[in-house]
Amino acid sequence: TRRARAARRSLLDVPYGAGEGETLDVYFPEAASEALPLFVFLHGGYWQSGSKDESAYMADPLTLRGAAVVVVGYTLAPKGKAVALQGWGRGALRGAAVVVVGYTLAPKGTLDQMADQVARSLAFLQKRFPCNEGMYLCGHSAGAQLAAMMLLVNWTERGVTPNLKGFRGACSLPSPPLPSPTGPELGPAEAALRNSPQWHLEEASAKPRGPACPVLVIVGQHDSPEFHRQSREFYQTLCGAGWRASYEDLQDVDHFEMVWKLTQQDSALTQIILKTIFQES
Repeated sequence: TRRARAARRSLLDVPYGAGEGETLDVYFPEAASEALPLFVFLHGGYWQSGSKDESAYMADPLTLRGAAVVVVGYTLAPKGKAVALQGWGRGALRGAAVVVVGYTLAPKGTLDQMADQVARSLAFLQKRFPCNEGMYLCGHSAGAQLAAMMLLVNWTERGVTPNLKGFRGACSLPSPPLPSPTGPELGPAEAALRNSPQWHLEEASAKPRGPACPVLVIVGQHDSPEFHRQSREFYQTLCGAGWRASYEDLQDVDHFEMVWKLTQQDSALTQIILKTIFQES
């Protein structure tokens, strides 16, 4: 992130809302344009840690290909508490923009609040870059759960429809978690069910439009058996609900190595992202 800030033209701490932590950073390619794809990244951290200030590690490889990278901040949950979702175990393209989305973490953030922050950040980006060539939403770990929640948003009620062209429950490693009793720091127990997208896909207000909006679920070879099970079940649920989904098991990486390798132009995940955005064969 420090290297990206030193080497790339950027806009830092741009507010997408009035709440604490509701800011984002944008890293531009050399040939910036209003008509560019946006790669939007939601960092992980068990809803309790991480920030936009340490999550722009994919900025160099993607901006070198012409992408703009946006890293979004949000509010975290308290550390050291049992987070309320089960199953979390071991541990651009021609004129594209990469967006790393942040959300409010506990102690102040709840699951409902984090999902709302991400939705508002996407609406903000659509208004700020109305000529974008598509948004490609990507989340890792807890960020994958938040990314998947965007499949359920009723954008008509929000008055703006982001030009979403792809969901990567990708940079997502595990699939969104299954509901289980939550601690008070993330909201009441029913919040876990509300924020487990796997159980609500058939109720979504609208499916992605056409083949231009795939959903990709990615897991690492050395992720825990529970991560593999959840990811596979989420993929199967997507397919059963009519979404255009695919599943990737990346070799020789675990939950953390997968995103660390986004610093590398030739890593498997970086190449998947580039090929998806640029529609390269």
